[in-house]
Amino acid sequence: MWLMVQQDEPEDFIIATGEVHSVREFVEKAFKYIEKTIVWEAEGENEVGRCKETGQIHVRVDPKYYRPTEVDFLQGDSSKALQKLGWKPKVAFDELVREMVAADIELMKTNPNA
Repeated sequence: MWLMVQQDEPEDFIIATGEVHSVREFVEKAFKYIEKTIVWEAEGENEVGRCKETGQIHVRVDPKYYRPTEVDFLQGDSSKALQKLGWKPKVAFDELVREMVAADIELMKTNPNA
């Protein structure tokens, strides 16, 4: 963001890795970091993610979170940010998931009701 506000003229920039990952992949990796395996059952709006080790359902589909105009494929192109700002991603997907899980674990330790 600092690089963006240093520009002489305001412009829009896309900040993205250019990688494509599904919510399912994110969930599976997040649970892997806490040494749990998610098993997917059913399909569509009835699909759930069940913990293989405990049998507990941890993931449910909720249609209220659907985008009004859902698309099948989303991929950010940050080539303009690279060209004009010299910006490129430094954090890989696995590391991002690990950082997010670690932050949530820390939050749960300091605020168990969060």
